[in-house]
Amino acid sequence: MPYARKKMHDGDTHLRRRWRLRNRKKDLDEIDTDLKKNSEQLLNQEVDLDKPGFAQFYCIHCATYYINDRALQDHFRTKVHKRRLKALEVEPYTLEDSLRAAGQGSFIQPSKRKIETQPSRKEQADGKRIKVDEVIETEKPPKQNLSKTPKYEGQFGNIMKNLISPSS
Repeated sequence: MPYARKKMHDGDTHLRRRWRLRNRKKDLDEIDTDLKKNSEQLLNQEVDLDKPGFAQFYCIHCATYYINDRALQDHFRTKVHKRRLKALEVEPYTLEDSLRAAGQGSFIQPSKRKIETQPSRKEQADGKRIKVDEVIETEKPPKQNLSKTPKYEGQFGNIMKNLISPSS
């Protein structure tokens, strides 16, 4: 007779929740405040023996620590980091945006920003800093008429005008 498999991990939702919270990173709005307010402080942290690389190699955009500068530079070339930079280009959702969505104000399109990867240790020593520049978008062209019904300008249009306003 074959071995009946025991389902030991069927009710481990409490374990899943614990691991999910343990691996949680900072949200985009928290990272945005870090970029604006205390980026210099995060790049030049004090030595902390509990963190990887003694908290000396930190990616501000991804909110992660790395073992050495080589690992940090390799991280800058990964898809995960590039995705995070792309996500940070759009201005984060704020309380004012939620009030506008609830009907207390008019909608404002979130502005786009140009975000560059943070400088390496050598570039920091030379004086290079993190840039977050607002991109001023040019005036968008007016929206095209995307209605399904075509506008009739020919003979049919003249017939319809005569029916609506008959000439005397």
